[in-house]
Amino acid sequence: MKLIKNISILFLILATSIATAQVKFEAKVSKKKLGINERLRIDFEMNQDGDNFVPPSFSDFDVVGGPNTSVSHQYVNGKRSFKKTYSYFLAPKKRGNFTIKQATIEIEGDTYKTFPITVNVTAAVSKPNGKAAASDVAAENIHLVAEVSKSNPYLNEAITVVYKLYVSKHTGVNNWREKDIPRYNDFWSQNIEIKGFPVHVGEYKGEEYRYVILRKTVLYPQKIGALKLEPLVMDVTVEVPSERTDIFGRSLLTRVPRVVTAGSRTINVKALPEEGKPSDFKGAVGNYDFKVSTTKSQLNATESLQAKIEVSGKGNLKLFELPKLTVPSSLEVYEPEHQENIRTNITGMQGKISDTYTIVPQYKGKYPVPNISFSYFDLATESYKRITSDDIVIDVLEGPTAAVTNEEATTADTKQTVNTNTNTFAFIKTNSNWLSIESEPFFKSTGFWSLLLVPFLAIPLAIVVRRKKDARDADVQGNRIRKADRLAKKYLSEAKKAMGQKESFYLALEKALHNYLKAKLNIETSDFNKEKIESLLSERKVEKEVVSDFISILENCELARYTPIAQVTMQNDYDKAAKTISLIDKQLR
Repeated sequence: MKLIKNISILFLILATSIATAQVKFEAKVSKKKLGINERLRIDFEMNQDGDNFVPPSFSDFDVVGGPNTSVSHQYVNGKRSFKKTYSYFLAPKKRGNFTIKQATIEIEGDTYKTFPITVNVTAAVSKPNGKAAASDVAAENIHLVAEVSKSNPYLNEAITVVYKLYVSKHTGVNNWREKDIPRYNDFWSQNIEIKGFPVHVGEYKGEEYRYVILRKTVLYPQKIGALKLEPLVMDVTVEVPSERTDIFGRSLLTRVPRVVTAGSRTINVKALPEEGKPSDFKGAVGNYDFKVSTTKSQLNATESLQAKIEVSGKGNLKLFELPKLTVPSSLEVYEPEHQENIRTNITGMQGKISDTYTIVPQYKGKYPVPNISFSYFDLATESYKRITSDDIVIDVLEGPTAAVTNEEATTADTKQTVNTNTNTFAFIKTNSNWLSIESEPFFKSTGFWSLLLVPFLAIPLAIVVRRKKDARDADVQGNRIRKADRLAKKYLSEAKKAMGQKESFYLALEKALHNYLKAKLNIETSDFNKEKIESLLSERKVEKEVVSDFISILENCELARYTPIAQVTMQNDYDKAAKTISLIDKQLR
């Protein structure tokens, strides 16, 4: 009985050891003793695939590469073997004995851990690490970095993101390609054009590197709080010296493909202070000048003059509304013409914006135009500032006199002028509308002869119409233009109906642009992005300026979600969209 019990225990231990031997998860280091100037490679190997891999903290080391993942399958004598490895490259922070703690992974529902490994870091050695693999050299000698000019800006304050590719002097780069472009969802953004890619010399983590500036982007945050910048991801071919040499003894280069990323960045956007905020503040942030001017100060009634409201300087010029012009009711004022002369460089937007009103006086007199105030937040002093224009008086020299006195006219009375009716006796009829008692016969009447001759007169008219129709059908270019105009009106009909309602209008406008491209280019809406649209239109021989206008309209649709938009701006965007769709349809090949 005791023998049977011992055999059972033996079988149980054997089965447990076999089960345990089926799964292996262990840590291996390239060396357990290294100099402080050397690199340590640690591999976490498993013979079955697992999930939720958690590496140790590596608190005593800097991670200079990894994690790199490799998977291998082998068949030996008909038996399959599997190995998966997570590799890290570590640089010790100081000398001493350090323990790399356990890593964990889940395999088939069970959690497995590696054994801790102790490493001895000594003083610097003369030949660190010997020869490293080409992929390891590439990982350690090329870096993509996103440099942000300011990480805690105010709302609507310009910041700059510069993407730099650092390459050490021991390696080179053969080519690169953008794999994933960041989307700045909570920012107004504009890329700054880079002419060529000149090579600069600088430092990266205290070492001399060469670098190339790949992208420059100006951002204006449209929300407060922690906003994330998506990373830029690139495919790069790195040239690494190999052990082989040419006939002249020069080291041959090995090309290693590598994916590099700039990493995501967090921008903490501050709200503008509430203390001292003017009641008429429209969101202008920067440093501005403000003026109101007229083309004339004296004129006659029914003549016109222009009044211009202009803001110039540096700041978020495209992201706020100008103050409105108010005039006495006796002056007829038309909707303003909005103009922008703005350039965007690495420091942000600079230039001027203006609204020009056309004013037509109806009566003789003097009419004051009340002063206008413009408020903005000055980043230099971190305070609000107000600029007030001078009073303007419009002197109408000749013309009819209004039904009110001049003194009342100059007070900008809002009452409407009542014009007296000069036709005092309009109720007395001065002519008759008698009808004849006897009716004329239809035969041989004017109507009879007209109906008789109309068919004969219609024949040459039909011939003329037919010839014009044939000529119109033969006019291929003209038909293409007319078809393009009809197409633009068709897609933009919903946007036109929503004119004046900002959200509905720009949603309909953006949908119209997308539906147009979907119909013309046969691509799905989910595939839309500005770069792809630009590429597809350029391939179809659409002019660069027309493509640029189309992209700018899409950007205006995105911008309208975060900023107030005037009626005149909506009309300008609608007209520009109709013209651009028409031009694209004419130029598509």
